[in-house]
Amino acid sequence: MADTEALVAEIEALGGKLAEAKASINRRFIGQDHVVDLVLGSMLCGGHALLVGLPGLGKTRLVDTLSTVMGLKGSRIQFTPDLMPADILGSEVLDVTTDGARAFRFIEGPVFCQLLLADEINRASPRTQSALLQAMQEREVTIAGKHRPLGRPFHVLATQNPIEQEGTYPLPEAQLDRFLVQVDVEYPDRATEREILIATTGAEDAQVHQVFSAEELIAAQSVLRRMPVGDGVLEAILDLVRACRPGEPEGAGLEDVLSWGPGP
Repeated sequence: MADTEALVAEIEALGGKLAEAKASINRRFIGQDHVVDLVLGSMLCGGHALLVGLPGLGKTRLVDTLSTVMGLKGSRIQFTPDLMPADILGSEVLDVTTDGARAFRFIEGPVFCQLLLADEINRASPRTQSALLQAMQEREVTIAGKHRPLGRPFHVLATQNPIEQEGTYPLPEAQLDRFLVQVDVEYPDRATEREILIATTGAEDAQVHQVFSAEELIAAQSVLRRMPVGDGVLEAILDLVRACRPGEPEGAGLEDVLSWGPGP
């Protein structure tokens, strides 16, 4: 009973901090509550999110704001066709000391952070995109045979432009599978756009404050994992997932429209 009461108290405290974080984020990212909810939810679950929307809708601004509010060390990578894996992961360089001794020194790339903005991720080649596969799944990278852990927590928020697909490289299924959720960022309504117009054309930009720290975010992720889930919810999840798999009894008739279903 005491454990249950302690868990309820932790959940209520977490709810208060999340409300404060959303209020702070909404000062710079106005009128997109569903987008903020989905991105924060993916981070609380320890996952990554893919933001899909037209240019100018504030995707980069949201990630920059999240870095401040969640107290995470952020990095940004602008994906371009000439980007190389070493530009993301880092590389070893040969150092020569004054006495002539030589030794390799590793220079960390921007992936060594806690919140990584992969801007327009589909504009880099598949070889470069694949540099993030291990990082997103295992929270580490292997360079020159050595495993190098990334920051804790580690989240990737990638953006993708749904138009101007000429010269881009669609993300492979293995990479899409690394994202917990795809967040579609739409145009705001008229009232919201009026708020944005007023907020972004003044003499000063809206300021946000830190609400979480990296340690507090990790603790919040632990709270979610300790929340009990009823058998009815588990069965509903299994019914939904298995009904989306061609070849399964629950997914009969999907063979003509789906090739593969979700994994466990």
